Amino acid sequence: MRTSSKALVAATFAALSFAAAAPALADEAAPPSDITVTGAATIASQYRFRGVAQSDNKPVVQGTFTIAHSSGFYITTWGSSASAGNSPINIGGTEIDVYGGYTHGLGKSGFVFDGGLYGYIYPGATVGNYWEVYGSLAKTLGPVTAKVGANFAPAQKVFNYNFTSTHRSNLYVYGELGAAIPGTPLSIHSHLAHTGGGFDLPKPFFDYNVGITAKYKNLALDASVVGTNMHQSDFANSGLCSGAGSATAVNVCSNSFYRTTKPVGVISLTASF
Repeated sequence: MRTSSKALVAATFAALSFAAAAPALADEAAPPSDITVTGAATIASQYRFRGVAQSDNKPVVQGTFTIAHSSGFYITTWGSSASAGNSPINIGGTEIDVYGGYTHGLGKSGFVFDGGLYGYIYPGATVGNYWEVYGSLAKTLGPVTAKVGANFAPAQKVFNYNFTSTHRSNLYVYGELGAAIPGTPLSIHSHLAHTGGGFDLPKPFFDYNVGITAKYKNLALDASVVGTNMHQSDFANSGLCSGAGSATAVNVCSNSFYRTTKPVGVISLTASF
């Protein structure tokens, strides 16, 4: 898995370097293109997805690359190093996401719609591969932006490997609120969401994050608190740990899982191109 993670990082930075250099090679007299290419590279203290640790609470490197058309259609790839081996959340060491959709303002309402299809690919743990349909509405009023959205994963093979839930689909709903602080390079953001269905873990759960971002040119430094409402007792009483054996073994198991969901501080530095 170490080799695949390094290859992902190298490919991401190579692609981002090309994207950053491309405008300098363009003909200055050429008309603006309907297609834009953007990207970013991130170093983070850990990777949390919907409040749950995906890197065994260890640092990660991440990258993203987007091709968008002026009509509103776009396609994006995103990748991250991730947990593997003996981690409670073992996703094979690497995650690669591919998603595409359409975003556009709704008339003069000020609302912006975004929707499409999202695929999660785990080269080292392919039984975890799955896809979702997503959609959201956002509106900005002055420095404040509000957003609501949902991701739905219909019945697919990944749910056949979840032994703690009888559900064969999953619904993730969320709300977000953010604001720029006038006269400063700072902005604040918040997120609250609910997972219900095949990805319940020990129970349907809420996840949240709240943080502050400081921007300088193409750099963004973010500090956030991320967590869920799951507790050690939820795991101890769930199918995830009920077969661990003795009371001591169950306690070790529940502690291990709870460590991936308890509130933590996450720091990240992102360079955009």
